[in-house]
Amino acid sequence: MASIEQTLSSAVADLTARLFSLEIKPETISFQKTKREFEGDLTLVVFPFVKAARKSPEATAQAIGEALCASCPLVEKFNVVKGFLNLSLKSGHWVEAFEAERQAEFTRPVCPGEAPATDGGHPVVIEYSSPNTNKPLHLGHIRNNLLGWSVAEILKSAGKNVKKVNLVNDRGIHICKSMLAWKLFSEGETPASSGMKGDHLVGKYYVIFSQKLAEQTREIMAAEPGLEKDQAENKTPLMLQAHEMLRLWEAGDKEVVRLWETMNGWVYDGFQQTYDRLGVDFDKTYYESQTYLSGKAIVQKGLEDGVLIRKEDGSVWADLRDEGLDEKLLLRKDGTSVYMTQDLGTATLRNEEWRADRLIYVVGNEQNYHFDVLKRVLKKLGYAWGDKIVHLSYGMVELPEGKMKSREGTVVDADDLMDKMESTARETTEALGKSAQLPAEAAQKLYHTLAMGALKYFLLKVDPVKNMLFNPKESIDFNGNTGPFIQYTHARIRSLGRKFYAAQGVQTPAEETLFAFDPAAVSLSEKESLLIQRLLAYRATVQQAADQFSPAVIANYLFDLAKEFNGFYQDTPILREENEAQKLFRLALAQQTGFILKKGLHLLGIDAPESM
Repeated sequence: MASIEQTLSSAVADLTARLFSLEIKPETISFQKTKREFEGDLTLVVFPFVKAARKSPEATAQAIGEALCASCPLVEKFNVVKGFLNLSLKSGHWVEAFEAERQAEFTRPVCPGEAPATDGGHPVVIEYSSPNTNKPLHLGHIRNNLLGWSVAEILKSAGKNVKKVNLVNDRGIHICKSMLAWKLFSEGETPASSGMKGDHLVGKYYVIFSQKLAEQTREIMAAEPGLEKDQAENKTPLMLQAHEMLRLWEAGDKEVVRLWETMNGWVYDGFQQTYDRLGVDFDKTYYESQTYLSGKAIVQKGLEDGVLIRKEDGSVWADLRDEGLDEKLLLRKDGTSVYMTQDLGTATLRNEEWRADRLIYVVGNEQNYHFDVLKRVLKKLGYAWGDKIVHLSYGMVELPEGKMKSREGTVVDADDLMDKMESTARETTEALGKSAQLPAEAAQKLYHTLAMGALKYFLLKVDPVKNMLFNPKESIDFNGNTGPFIQYTHARIRSLGRKFYAAQGVQTPAEETLFAFDPAAVSLSEKESLLIQRLLAYRATVQQAADQFSPAVIANYLFDLAKEFNGFYQDTPILREENEAQKLFRLALAQQTGFILKKGLHLLGIDAPESM
């Protein structure tokens, strides 16, 4: 599609210069796909040319259309609807464009990371996951991980050099809450003794801390009726002990550090199992327990330079009031650091290590203010590269029953959700008879593939900025805008190829081979033309998704492509086509659709099954 659009854009630029004395750059001229209710393939909006033409929009479109038909070999005919010029292209050009693009696409790997970056610039560093080691991953983390991994793969496919990184929040008051609860209430329970995953076990004690804290808070509020809840919490023995544990940890107390290392080790093992199951990975993992020291050094230098202020109680702040914000705490009065402290350190370390083109943080929209402040504090401290920071803000995932709350233990655990998705995939697949002939091991692999496809597609098809409601049963449907629908379309296409070779009495090639056809012998139908146009839009769609950091652009393109193919498949004979040249062309068209579905699904982290 891009080469056809470029040709038409150049032709229109030449014509407007000749007809209207209007000099315009071809790259500023854009075409839209013609709406289904009108005849045509591509539509040009002529309103930008009306003033120079000194004609009505209709007359301007008519003049450009007539000139294009006379001078541009691509254009067969045109029609005008108000200020819109709808162009119908000669079918041979669609076939030629399709053949050129499928040859080019065939050389591109499914996994974009297997090909070298083409932009030659500094890497884009994208951080996602960023879990706390006081609880297991939950549904919200799943959206974060899938979004970050997918955006990274999309950027790679658009030619970017990408580094995927994780920041483990392995220190701080939240971590001390789990540690203290385990120390006080566990009686030595371990993952080995309980049979629980390590991250689940630690999360259990985070919930216990919150429950015990609530009890102590109620007691204090009853004894001192005038206190606010947060004031009462800070006076409880548990919270005082937690803050003391944090102080001891930062001071390097051996007993506290030993407990911290042990419990974090349990959590890391649990996290890795979940990451493996989700299919996400990282090029490097940073730990807040290391980066916060760099942050404290940066804060100290800011104090020495007079950029930051120390208040009477010893706490350190950045004053952003002259920028329309407020004061931001960077060090508590006891010298312990806050999230902003470690983010300053982490950003600085990454910029030094990668010399990044951009530093992208995939973090929920409740942290919009935090990242605005981070950029401003960095620039206040003299780090001009703070402008490289991009907060990829995304909305929250909610359930029919409402929001999730970690401290109350009402989150949807990531592992439990994946178990439920696989169970639902099995029930749905067996009810439709799609796994009846498969051996047990192959059937179980299919259930996992469908479950992950359903989960990932459902979470990624929604624009990242939007909040969303997750419905597991709806996501697994084989019809409608779901992952399994697209996966099933891919499997159907792969089955076509196997049936063709079987009918020829030859073995299916071990290596993928392009179906060869004679473009000159092809007679193009409307459905074939529409499918070609959809296929030719793939690369532009990838670029759009990369520009917007939005896997939803890819997801919805794939759904439209799968719908387009299924409409073509239902109405057009392929293996039953008697004209051999036409049959081979349609097989090539189906094969290319399968290639694009597989590549697009990979960008979403979804496997494309060979059969179902």
